[in-house]
Parts: sequence; C-alpha cells; structure tokens
Amino acid sequence: MGSYNNLGQGSDALETLAQRLRLYKPSVLHQIPETTATEPVSDSREINSNGKSEKRKRAAVLVCIFRGNNDDLRVILTKRSSILSSHPGEVALPGGKREETDADDVETALREANEEIGLDPSLVDVVAVLEPIFTRGGMMVVPVIGILSQSDAKAFSPTPSADEVEAIFDAPLEMFLKDENRRAEERDWMGEKYLLHFFNYEAQNENYLIWALTAGILIKIASIVYQRPPAFVEQRPPFWDMAVSKGHS
Repeated sequence: MGSYNNLGQGSDALETLAQRLRLYKPSVLHQIPETTATEPVSDSREINSNGKSEKRKRAAVLVCIFRGNNDDLRVILTKRSSILSSHPGEVALPGGKREETDADDVETALREANEEIGLDPSLVDVVAVLEPIFTRGGMMVVPVIGILSQSDAKAFSPTPSADEVEAIFDAPLEMFLKDENRRAEERDWMGEKYLLHFFNYEAQNENYLIWALTAGILIKIASIVYQRPPAFVEQRPPFWDMAVSKGHS
C-alpha cells in the first residue's frame, strides 16, 4: 500500500497522522457531557419517548492504529469468546462498559484493552475521542483513537483474556473504505431504512466477519484518516447518531 493520503510513510507518517487527529473536534450536536459528581459515571442521561429522563449505559472502545510490515495502517481487533452471554464469537474492538472508577472514556477504553488483550496503556498515544454512537438497545459507545509507534507495536505482546477473548488479530484500516469482500443488508428502524455492512477478512488462516457497530465505527474512522468517503453507499442506522432517543425497539 502507498502513502496514507499524502502523509508520507513510516514513523513520520504516523506522527503526521497523530498531529492531524489531535485537531479532530466532535460535532457539537453529538457532544455528550461527562456525568456530574451526583450520578454514577458509568451512566449518562437520555430523554425517552415519554419525555422522561433515563439513565443510559456508557461504554468506550479503543481503535488502536499502527503501521504494518507493508507500511499500511492497521487496526487491532478481537474475536469475542464463544462462552460470553453477549455477542459470543463476534469480532469487536477492545472495549467495554464504563466503571465508576474510570475518570473518562479514554480510561475506560485503555483499561478494557489492557484487560482484554494485554495492551499496556503507556504504549498507546491517545489522539482523538469521537462522537458517541448509540446502539439500538440504548448503549452509548464512545470510540477512542490511539496510535502505537513502530517501537511500541513491537513491544506489544498480545495476551488474550481467557474469559473474554478467543483471538486477537489486525486488519488494514483502508479495507473499510473499499467495496471488496463486503456485503450489506437493508434493515428498518421506526420506518427508516438503513444498511448493515459485513466485511470478510482472513488472518492467521482464520476467516473473520466484521459487521454492525464495529464495521460502522471503522468505516467512520477510515474516512477520517484517509480523508475520503467509502466507495459504497453507507446509509448509517439513524439511531447511531441520535443524542436524544426516540425510544428503542
């Protein structure tokens, strides 16, 4: 693969990318303030369809980018354990629900990555926090972008949590902008049509399916990093970008 959209190559390219991503500002319409000291930090507030205030669970995921052997940008992914009660065997970004001891979304993402894949938080250069995405079930998920330098990527020795992670692998970030090894399914939410995207990827003689929320986050981040839209119609789920809920189905 060539340069990262005129960023150059190698360590200089990663530093240039990091500098640009640090300037990223979430849309004002989608900024969600941190919770106050009078309520648990693991929850935030939403207004339901009846106009009442409710607690909404908050989570964060780490999108950890590093330079691969072919000088391409790659992202670390996991395959969830098949014994988990929630989304068993699915591909996911390292991350999870926010705990009351977490200071912010960055700490949640780094803590979960450390627990799930053994990634030392000190190795990660956090460069951006994106707008939250709201799941159909009401969870608010905040993507945190981190970068591993070439030396830190070599220092990282993946250690999957036996209880949570079945496999750790990495994939090229740019694949989430290409109309290759991809399919989409049309779904409906409250009368609005949207697409769920499914990406097939093979790594370490295993076939992985990257879809739904994880695919959506990576499409968005790849678009930001490479500064271009995907080569396909995205048609995001309307509830992903809603700061005020209409109610959930």
